[in-house]
Amino acid sequence: MIDITERDRLAIKTTISQQLQAFEQGNAIQAFSFASPSIQLQFQTPDRFMHMVRRAYPPVYQARSVIFEDVGMIDHHLAQAVLIMGQDGTLSRALYLMQQQLDHSWRINGCLLLPIHDPESVE
Repeated sequence: MIDITERDRLAIKTTISQQLQAFEQGNAIQAFSFASPSIQLQFQTPDRFMHMVRRAYPPVYQARSVIFEDVGMIDHHLAQAVLIMGQDGTLSRALYLMQQQLDHSWRINGCLLLPIHDPESVE
């Protein structure tokens, strides 16, 4: 069981939603602002960050639809699961690793993208 408040849950959902909206609008500066300080240090500029997301996370970059699932833990990191439908209709589960800042805000400290396979398509 994870001990986070409903306020934290809402703040996490809002952070992720706002970053997804910034990606959709092509707003690199806004999207970059929701990344944790260590992610910002790694990519150094909003443009580099946006290029990486566009290349490595196409469903996240231009999501057609999102559904927020449960919050869980991955290797001692809080993770918000989000079901994402990409522009091509493919479903993925994004696990957003969240990091609480000293001011108690939440930032995204990484994202694991897991494909969801249609069980009916398996032969």
